[in-house]
Amino acid sequence: MIFSPRGRRTSGTAVRVLALTLGVTILVSGCATNESGDTESDLVGTLDGAGSSAQAAAQDVWVADFQRANSRVTVNYDPTGSGAGREQFLVGGVSFAGSDSALSDEELEGEFGRCAPGSTAIDLPVYVSPLVLVFNVAGVENLRLDATAVAGIFSGTITQWNDPALVALNPGTTLPHKAITAVHRSDDSGTTKNFADYLHDNAPEVWDAEPADMFPYSGGEAAQGNSGVVAAVDGGVNTIGYVDASKAGSLDVASLKVGDSFVAYSAEAAAAIIDASPVVERSNPNDIVIDVDRTSTAEGVYPLVLVSYLIACREYKDPNEALLMRSYLEVVAGAAGQDSAAAGAGSAPLSAEFSARVLEAARSIQ
Repeated sequence: MIFSPRGRRTSGTAVRVLALTLGVTILVSGCATNESGDTESDLVGTLDGAGSSAQAAAQDVWVADFQRANSRVTVNYDPTGSGAGREQFLVGGVSFAGSDSALSDEELEGEFGRCAPGSTAIDLPVYVSPLVLVFNVAGVENLRLDATAVAGIFSGTITQWNDPALVALNPGTTLPHKAITAVHRSDDSGTTKNFADYLHDNAPEVWDAEPADMFPYSGGEAAQGNSGVVAAVDGGVNTIGYVDASKAGSLDVASLKVGDSFVAYSAEAAAAIIDASPVVERSNPNDIVIDVDRTSTAEGVYPLVLVSYLIACREYKDPNEALLMRSYLEVVAGAAGQDSAAAGAGSAPLSAEFSARVLEAARSIQ
């Protein structure tokens, strides 16, 4: 893991060029994460993955742990964004995708390049993290927001920091008479979809757009990936943006109203909302999609969370690729891997019960 001078984490994932031309993947990688491990095992080969930038730091941890135990295996992960990762998986450019939104019913009905003929894909929730509102407003260190205010800021109906709605939420804080620059993702992003899902559930009268990977409103400032949003907020004036908590770095983070209280994010509160949320009924019981209860006001929960999935084939054309995928998921979804990601990437580890369910589904991969 690399740290910037201001203490902000930068993904150690290798710089890669991943080009799809007539279904062929060209991959250039070189990073300490992908050096030979300490222990030789029976596993041999390469897994290529791409997608969610929110997962990048966790993938660095999982790749390092896996390769230390399997010196003849290389795992490459390119944090291109959820939409790009799903597209590459669909056409067979990568073995797996990281995505902050599950495959849609329409996507599940298509063909998958690496999967055996007639086989579909499964979604496995492996990464849970709070989403946070990072801000950079001169003279303001503490900011309290509710869902209606956040929806107004990012939809463009609240444009000044001293708007009466914001002043009412922040008694004793002097908010400047300055225009708000709201920074959103420019790319197709599951982070945006999770963020929009929270706003649509809690403030539908303001956020009237259906949740989707693409940011729905004009105005504000657009930036690529979590890192781009952080850079725009940090380098701008009177800015605010939404990012995975692991990417917040040294930026100030707003407290969010849950019930009658304003709460700060935590991994524990993010994990609590997952255990309290139902699982979507799918035709394949090993395709696990969480319907996060965004409107919960229960004590100890933080409902603005990102649930990120590892998308894999139910059955691969190449049996060795299936073996590598199952083995990698044993690390990713297991207790040790979840704890490593929590320590190294700030994610919320899955509960023992939920981890067992994900591992059972992962072991069904053929």
